[in-house]
Amino acid sequence: MKKLFDDWFTRYFSDPQVVILAVLLIIASLTIFFVGDILVPVFAALIIAYLLEGSIDSLQRYKIPRFVALMISFSLFLLMLLLTIFVLAPLMVRQATQFVVQIPRMMTEGQALLMQLPEKYPNIMSEAQMMEIIGGLRAQAAELSQNVVSFSLASVADVLTFMVYLIMVPLLIFFFLIDKDKIIYWAQGFLPKDRTLVASIWHEVNQKIAGYIRGKFAEILVVWIVSLITFLSLGLEYAVLLSFMVGVSVLIPYVGAAVITAPIALVAYFQWGFDSNFAYVMIAYAIIQFLDGNLLVPLLFSEMVNLHPTAIIVAVLVFGGLWGIWGVFFAIPLATLINAVINAWPHHQEEKPTQISRQTAN
Repeated sequence: MKKLFDDWFTRYFSDPQVVILAVLLIIASLTIFFVGDILVPVFAALIIAYLLEGSIDSLQRYKIPRFVALMISFSLFLLMLLLTIFVLAPLMVRQATQFVVQIPRMMTEGQALLMQLPEKYPNIMSEAQMMEIIGGLRAQAAELSQNVVSFSLASVADVLTFMVYLIMVPLLIFFFLIDKDKIIYWAQGFLPKDRTLVASIWHEVNQKIAGYIRGKFAEILVVWIVSLITFLSLGLEYAVLLSFMVGVSVLIPYVGAAVITAPIALVAYFQWGFDSNFAYVMIAYAIIQFLDGNLLVPLLFSEMVNLHPTAIIVAVLVFGGLWGIWGVFFAIPLATLINAVINAWPHHQEEKPTQISRQTAN
């Protein structure tokens, strides 16, 4: 057993570069695991700084000085932040409240509809089974309403924290951008001078993560706007709330689109029933999802993230379970990082039997 472990350790950890990489990965993982909740404003600022850095680079290609490009991008970000807080957020909260208020009416109409099923299909479902299903749905609706109320009370209690974050995050973003080179130079001072393997992996992963974050933000924005325009033109209720949910759903590949189908179908049904308007909404939503998956995603990401769908789903489940919404958002970048580390991890190849026999013969 000891020899087996020694052989494995020699194969994968004999290179000092590998030890450096392993130590850095362990430190980063432990930091995120133990103090990740405390550093949420820092992570949020880093993500937004990544987004703004792309626009700054684009402006610099037109011979605009970096400081001027930084101020333009940062000013536009602040404008979008203010519009979100004072225009978009109150509208979404209002529609969410209206939707929760309508849940009892939807439950009553849904119960009447479900009670017709035992009459039409007595061999498949009995009235007792249907009453059990309706009781479960009522319990879920009551739990949902209670969660909404408790969330509202908690949000009132956390207003001060939100205000602190509202000031802290933009300041962090500004300092990350204006002192980018100084911060990178300072961080490199804690690393060993001989870090060729770490530098090569970071160069590859940094480009992919930065491109992924910018591309994913662009995808959310495009899908959100297109869905909003579509739902408003079709006259669907809660268009702002539902279109936002559609936009955010692209964070969870393959699964998000299927999950959001249910609330859209429910709202459309209770608004119009099974008529042509319901069909138009569902067809429009299907077209949006088709164009997103077959046109927008290849256009934005191309070969940036070359992972198997199974690996993506597993990454979403694992990292989402560990870190919630942040884990879902960073599932693909983290999976890309792991894949890059595995591919770049040096190890000594075992000698082939023919080579060993030749050396023995000599």
